[in-house]
Amino acid sequence: MKLVEDVEKALWDMFTTSKYSNIERYIEKWQVYEERFSETGYRLGWSPQFAIKRQQNGGNIDLKSTLHSLDGETLLKIAIDLGVDTPDFIPSIPTFKNILKSDYKTAYDTFSKANKLIETDPSTAVGLANSALESIIKEILKDERIVAKTSGGETLYKLTSIILKEFNLIDDKHPKEIKTIGNSLMAINQSIEKIRSEKTHFHGKTEGDYLINDTIYAYFIVNTVSTVGLFIDAFYKTKYPKQNFRQKESTLDELPF
Repeated sequence: MKLVEDVEKALWDMFTTSKYSNIERYIEKWQVYEERFSETGYRLGWSPQFAIKRQQNGGNIDLKSTLHSLDGETLLKIAIDLGVDTPDFIPSIPTFKNILKSDYKTAYDTFSKANKLIETDPSTAVGLANSALESIIKEILKDERIVAKTSGGETLYKLTSIILKEFNLIDDKHPKEIKTIGNSLMAINQSIEKIRSEKTHFHGKTEGDYLINDTIYAYFIVNTVSTVGLFIDAFYKTKYPKQNFRQKESTLDELPF
């Protein structure tokens, strides 16, 4: 209830003119259209995931009612997009998807598909989540300030090893507890990779082979990927902050030639 109030206020504050029409256009951008079927399998066509509620006269959007009709994940995504604080939630997946959408386009498409397939195809969801994490690390390692480079054929485990060394998270100079956490992070990604290779459709399976087909494990792995991905992205942006033009210009002025 509190989050709905905060999001509603943020939307009213965001637009200075044509408030109703601009707010409606903004909300429409969050509508996801899904194909509907009857219980007998008859195709009913496409319809939005949620409906925009109207005021009693049937004219302008009824923003409060519309926000209350949203599912929790969509409401959290909107809150994050608007910069609304969500201290009572741990919206790792919506936050992760927003970061991917801004900075890692390929990983965003892959992870979004993984998230959608958790219920219907857990095995494929796990494989795609693994691929999304690989994409993020590869993109970070393209930064010219990073010494270590890849050949293009590295797996998630090898990529994780490279980036953790670059981040100095598994060095002996750290307290053993920090090094243990770094090594544990490497073990997590190695396990995700092994599950993808040995327990999903991504590599050929024969009758009798174990296959991830339970959504609870898919949720577990996809949430793990989002948590690990959030940390890697945050650490990278802290260690290698983006340089604006003025910063680069100042650096050039300081060179002795």
